[in-house]
Amino acid sequence: QVQLVESGGGLVQPGGSLRLSCAASGSIFSIYAMGWHRQAPGKQRELVAAIASGGSTNYADSVKGRFTISRDNAKNTVYLQMNSLKPEDTAVYYCYSTVVPYNADGMDYWGKGTLVTVSS
Repeated sequence: QVQLVESGGGLVQPGGSLRLSCAASGSIFSIYAMGWHRQAPGKQRELVAAIASGGSTNYADSVKGRFTISRDNAKNTVYLQMNSLKPEDTAVYYCYSTVVPYNADGMDYWGKGTLVTVSS
């Protein structure tokens, strides 16, 4: 079994910063891509940022220049540094990892989500 646990969400004022973390644990042989999606009320889930095992990154246009994704492969953890937050960044943020467990096929695993609220 593989579990992903997010942390770091909360309430922040516009222009503020938050750092999200997501740690993968369990029977992990290797991890390929890691990343973050978000879902705002009444909207579809969208990709925010992703990072490959080699470190290449991909960002949604709406967060480029404000958000930075990184990972610590030794800790099986992905981070999302969010700066210059806007009210439209308010959403539940979900992390995911493409994991190959021991003795099983690789697949995407998801965390339960962490709420980020940007409001004055």
